[in-house]
Amino acid sequence: MLNENLQKHIDLLTERYPVLKSVAGDIEKAYLVLEECYLNDKKLLIAGNGGSCADSEHIVGELMKGFKLSRACSKEFADKLVSIDGVRGAELAARLQGGLPAIALDGHQGLNTAFINDVENGGLLMYAQQINGFGREGDVFLGISTSGNSKNVMYATVVAKAKGLKVIGLTGAKGGELAKTADVAIKVPETETYMIQELHLPVYHCLCLMLEERFFG
Repeated sequence: MLNENLQKHIDLLTERYPVLKSVAGDIEKAYLVLEECYLNDKKLLIAGNGGSCADSEHIVGELMKGFKLSRACSKEFADKLVSIDGVRGAELAARLQGGLPAIALDGHQGLNTAFINDVENGGLLMYAQQINGFGREGDVFLGISTSGNSKNVMYATVVAKAKGLKVIGLTGAKGGELAKTADVAIKVPETETYMIQELHLPVYHCLCLMLEERFFG
């Protein structure tokens, strides 16, 4: 059971997007997986293709800096910064924002192009390779696939499960293989790709708002 400060975000989401009432329970489950991850000082890894790739970067942007809240540095950290450099430290203490560690796996072009060039089938395995390198037990992998059958996301999912990561799938109504394999699947109730993507954004905004409320509210 979520407290009212967290539940209000799901309530507002389903008020604005009534079609998402059918996945409200899965959004709550996904939030609890992410909350546990961050309570244990772990990180979120995210991957998708096309619009879902852009969504991966969008999510990182909401988690790694202030979204709705300012997320000021703690006094302890601010004091450390100032003790190291009175001028730069003071500016850093005033301007840095708290972040929740999140990495979008599409952005490492040197690594990805090297892997594609050097390894057979590397284009399909590059997300899996990054999960293999970055992933640690207790981390979370968020795979975004409108069909639920994106091959590179599924390869990454297999590696994530093998390394002890929890897997959240964000898909469309059919769910595909990802929904069957993930620990939690949010299957938004649309089947057309662009309509699925239109619902993915408010879902992950809701999750980001809830996490910000929990850790910086």
